[in-house]
Amino acid sequence: MSSRIRLLTVFAGVVLAVGGCQEPRRQTPRVVVGEQTVTVDELAARLRLHIQERTETFVVLKNAANTVLIFTHADGRFFVNGKAIGPVGEIRIVGSTVYVPETLVATIQPHLRIPGLEQPPVAARPRPKPGTAIVVVDAGHGGKDPGSLVAGRYEKHITLQVARKVAALLAQQGVKVVMTRQDDRFIELEERAEIANRRDTDLFVSIHADSAPDRSISGFTLYVASDASREAYEAARTVSAAMAKTGSDTRGIREADYKVLVQTSCPAILIECGYLSNPLDARRLQDNAFQTRLAQAIAAGILNYLQ
Repeated sequence: MSSRIRLLTVFAGVVLAVGGCQEPRRQTPRVVVGEQTVTVDELAARLRLHIQERTETFVVLKNAANTVLIFTHADGRFFVNGKAIGPVGEIRIVGSTVYVPETLVATIQPHLRIPGLEQPPVAARPRPKPGTAIVVVDAGHGGKDPGSLVAGRYEKHITLQVARKVAALLAQQGVKVVMTRQDDRFIELEERAEIANRRDTDLFVSIHADSAPDRSISGFTLYVASDASREAYEAARTVSAAMAKTGSDTRGIREADYKVLVQTSCPAILIECGYLSNPLDARRLQDNAFQTRLAQAIAAGILNYLQ
C-alpha cells in the first residue's frame, strides 16, 4: 500500500472516530413559529400583564385596565378588552408551554389602555333582565336525525330531556323561553337558526352530546362561532363556569362554524354536555338526577349572563 493510500485510510478512521462513531449529542427541541416566538408568559410580561386564567383552549392576560383573551387552538383569535382584533397566528405547544408569534407584542400593544386613566365605555349589546329576556333553547337532533347512539339510547332523546329541564328552570325565573322542538321531530339546522332570528332573541343555546373514537375522552365543551360576538363569548364563559360545578371534566371554550351558530343574528352558544362514547359520561347523561343537575348548571350560567 502506498504511503498516500495509508495516509488517507488513517484520516478516514479519525473522521469516523470523531464524527459518526460517537453517540450523537442530544439537543433540546427547538420550536419555530414563523421567525420568532415567545411563550405566553413572556408575552404577558412584555405587555405588563399577568396571566389570570389558563385552560387547554385559551389564556386570559390582565391588568387593572385591560383584559386580553387569546385562544390557543388551531386558527384561534385574540380579543383585547372585548374587541376581536385578529388571528393569533401559528401556535406550538411543547408540554405545558404555549409559544405564540412574537409579533403579537406589537399587535396587541396599541389596543391596550393606560392604567389609571379614565377610559370611555365600551359599546356592548344591552343586557336584558331575566324578566324581559328571550332565550331560544335548541335540543339537538331529532326525528330522522338521531345523533349518537349508546347502549340503545339515542342522543336526540337525551338532548330533549336536558333542554326541557333547562327551559322549565329559566321560565321559573321569568325568562321567555322558545324551544326549537318539544318532541321527537326533525328540524333543519337553518330553521333552528331562523326560529331565533324571527324574534328579538337575547341568546340561542343549542344542546348536544359528543362522541369520539377514543372512549377515554370525556367532559363538556362550549362552542361559539369563529366570528362570535363579545356577548357570545361571555355567555359561553358563564355557562362553562356553572357546568364545571357538576363534577364533569371541562374541555373549555372552542370555536366552530356550526350552522346554528353562524346563521343566528343573536349571541349563540352550543353545548356538548359530555361524551356518549365515554362510559362514565354516558351513564351520567342517561341518569335523570344528573340531567337535572346539568340543566340547573346550564340555566344558572344563562341567568348569570343575563344579569
